[in-house]
Amino acid sequence: MHLPKSTYYYEISKTDVVAERNIELLDEIRTIFEQNKRRYGVRRVHQELVNRGFNVNHKRVQRLMHKEGLLGKRPKEKYHSYKGEIGKIADNVINRDFKTTAPLQKWTTDVSQFNFSWGKCYISPILDMNTNEIISYDLSLHPTLDQVKRMLGKAFEKFPNVNGVIFHSDQGWQYQHAYYIKELKKHGIIQSMSRKGNCYDNCIMETFFGRMKNEMYYGYEKEYSSFEEFSIAVEEYIDYYNNKRIQAKTKWMPPVQYRIASMC
Repeated sequence: MHLPKSTYYYEISKTDVVAERNIELLDEIRTIFEQNKRRYGVRRVHQELVNRGFNVNHKRVQRLMHKEGLLGKRPKEKYHSYKGEIGKIADNVINRDFKTTAPLQKWTTDVSQFNFSWGKCYISPILDMNTNEIISYDLSLHPTLDQVKRMLGKAFEKFPNVNGVIFHSDQGWQYQHAYYIKELKKHGIIQSMSRKGNCYDNCIMETFFGRMKNEMYYGYEKEYSSFEEFSIAVEEYIDYYNNKRIQAKTKWMPPVQYRIASMC
């Protein structure tokens, strides 16, 4: 090849700078992925790298994650609480207008079911549409009115002044109940309900359920051998979701941190 001897030895002695940089980056990617219990996909891993001071393109993060088989979790099934008109149906005040300008303007709620070998259980949370924060929740073996009472009690204890909040739900029997309607009125809350059988009217809550199940339920069912074990896991997940899990909607801050920053 008529290549000078000095050039040949120079080329083979050069270190692959890009490969070395990728080793450091991949170590950080693995750390972020494992710290978040393998829940984060490319977008969140990339943003967390930016938060940690890395100047890196998301396509590079995507390439490295796919090469290593580091794949986030994705969505399955749902519980339906609709049992016909057994009480009063509220107007659809939200009407798919989920936009807000501050926390404590619009809340939403629903009930979702989990299936295990030892039985079923149900979660009933309240979510703030501005911050995506889970304001309160109740986990129960049965979807009863007492479950909703406990959920509301925790929410009003956390935020006593909620006058004017629009509270959205589907037409589930719990939300048509006289107790529920009376409690909302007592706290100056405006009730709103989706149209019958239209999941898009409450898609924010559906999105949360899908995310939660993907990240701590699907594929992990056998790890929870009792209701008590699952309760602890749910408590840990909600704490993680509210205080550590970053989101694009909240400017890549966890929901609670975003609420505090918004209300300063």
